[in-house]
Amino acid sequence: MHWLMRRLAPLIAWLADRLFHLPVLKRSRTRHRLAMRLFRFAADNGSQRALSVYGHLLHFRGEDQASRIQGAIYLQRAADNGDARAQYQMGRICESGYEHYFQPDLAKSLRYYRQAAQQRHPLAIKRMIEVYEEGALGVAIDPARADCWRKRASELPSHAALNVLSGSP
Repeated sequence: MHWLMRRLAPLIAWLADRLFHLPVLKRSRTRHRLAMRLFRFAADNGSQRALSVYGHLLHFRGEDQASRIQGAIYLQRAADNGDARAQYQMGRICESGYEHYFQPDLAKSLRYYRQAAQQRHPLAIKRMIEVYEEGALGVAIDPARADCWRKRASELPSHAALNVLSGSP
């Protein structure tokens, strides 16, 4: 049975995503609760996409502190499984800490930012440039490494590269 649930998880995550973005009944609490239950089921059964999306939704839109902490836990699982968006967010969470559950950890933050940047996440690349230009996160100023990340930013699609190199969000 567990095998079947793991096989169905990506399909259920896709269904939850479609339901969540459906233009009909946008403000329906019932639709929202159903989508969140489907995301949670898919995330708990191994869907990488559901881990990331559900974690983001809980952490950034959760109704209470416990939901936001739970979202960060899902984001950490997604980041540890290689999701670039989740790695960037975990870099931010580890950099400043979050509540009592996530203590600031600059080394872990740098690791998550680097992993996301290596997957070409534009904001992570931007942060890596800042880290080596400013000597942030306990790293010594290193203009050569900043230039290396700047070169990677220039290889991004034009709109993303412009945002990174110009300093826009």
